[in-house]
Amino acid sequence: MTLMRAALAAFTLVLLFPAVPTARADVRAEITPFVGYRMSGSFDVERSDGTGTQSVDVEDSSAWGIDVGIYATPDAFYEFLYSTQTTNLDSRDPAIAGVDVTTEYFQFGGTAFFPADQWPVPYLSLTIGATRYSADQGYGSDTKFSGSLGGGLRLPFNDNVAATLGVRGYLTLLESDTSIFCKSDSQGGGCLVRSSGSTFFQAEALLGLTVRF
Repeated sequence: MTLMRAALAAFTLVLLFPAVPTARADVRAEITPFVGYRMSGSFDVERSDGTGTQSVDVEDSSAWGIDVGIYATPDAFYEFLYSTQTTNLDSRDPAIAGVDVTTEYFQFGGTAFFPADQWPVPYLSLTIGATRYSADQGYGSDTKFSGSLGGGLRLPFNDNVAATLGVRGYLTLLESDTSIFCKSDSQGGGCLVRSSGSTFFQAEALLGLTVRF
């Protein structure tokens, strides 16, 4: 009986939204606040006893952000994307595990819909920009070059409001022999992260509410 009710509810939704509204030439912009879950990412971190470095993962956690689009054509727009996550480093070292690390992405690029005459509407997004790393407990911040590739589905409710489901991968370039999360105080100085030159990758699943105007 429960399965029958679920099937009936799903069928009702399909009847309510049988097709995507046609692309409107008068729509100029859109805004999509979203929540998500960000995964992956690791650093080479100094051991607190000074005996070397260890690879430490950034803990998976929730994220949130906003995407602003300016339409170039009815089926594509230029976009500014901001996404942020605050979490911990996954380590048994209390000096490392107790630091809250924030990773922010500032991205510019574009999104295109393929095609725009079905429901739901698939889309593809490509951006470049910057990644900003920061941490509490007096550690400094650093900004690095990055890019992202994303895709997903747009589920329009009408001409102006839609749900957006998507996934996105962020790739940040780290220079050789670079240090991140550094500080200097009365007890001395040091850096949590030292890199010999590599990349930093994170993946994000998101759910947003899009308003077009």
